[in-house]
Amino acid sequence: MMKTVLEVLNAGTAYLSGKDCEDARHSMQRLMAHVLQCDKTWLYLHHEDAVPEDKLVPLRELMKRRGSGEPLQHLLGTTEFYRRDFITDARALVPRPETEELVELLLKRISPRPGMRILDMGTGSGIIGITLALELAAATPDVTLADISPQALSLALENATALGAKVRTFRSDLFSAWQQEADAEHAPVPPPERFDLMVANLPYIPDAEELSAEVLHDPHSALFGGAEGTEIIERFLREAPARLAPGGIVALEIGHDQGDAVLSMMQRLGYRHAEVLADLNGIRRFPIAGAPAIPSQEP
Repeated sequence: MMKTVLEVLNAGTAYLSGKDCEDARHSMQRLMAHVLQCDKTWLYLHHEDAVPEDKLVPLRELMKRRGSGEPLQHLLGTTEFYRRDFITDARALVPRPETEELVELLLKRISPRPGMRILDMGTGSGIIGITLALELAAATPDVTLADISPQALSLALENATALGAKVRTFRSDLFSAWQQEADAEHAPVPPPERFDLMVANLPYIPDAEELSAEVLHDPHSALFGGAEGTEIIERFLREAPARLAPGGIVALEIGHDQGDAVLSMMQRLGYRHAEVLADLNGIRRFPIAGAPAIPSQEP
């Protein structure tokens, strides 16, 4: 006898709860909606319907993977971010809700102007830069996505293509792409020299911090930021002024307890009007500042 939607939902929730899966019922609902090609509302309205046996086979496989700690976003293949679906897999960090808050903050704060240059450093799957490119499309921004990982850049390019965003990508260890001398015979197209806005969600977790099995499915290079967690952020802040246009803005996302340390870095390096803004939970998460009055020397 075939099981009903509600029976499968309850049994799956119990299984995932037993595997210490965070928000087990939500995960099970999403997995069922994915396999049955429906939405959560359909599940509620048809809770007494039978689930075909041929649907249970792939559902059980997804449940096992979820129970082992694999992120739900990897299993579904997409993440909704700022009302758009982004391809999500193991090539880059799973987008976090706080990053959406950073984008919202920037869109409220910046004054778009035609051709403004935007850099998304440590772009990962491209969610920040692509979203800004699409939301500011009327201003035809020049958006650059940079990351040290070629795998992440390939994912970002897939997302940009799927969503119709006009961006350029560069493989770069922070600003190394700007420091390389072009080969005379095969000179690459150089990235823009200076930017009106730099936004960066860089690795900020201390190397020794223990993480859940789910988080460890993300690339380690996108997670760990050094012994203190802020070493890569400090490198970025030291190098960024040479690539900021006059009046340019730099904005970051950082760890929950790093606000004072990063604010001190910004002030010490001469950034103007530096502050750390809070997320919706009241955590000081988003440092933002203006370009130093006297920029660093060109690399």
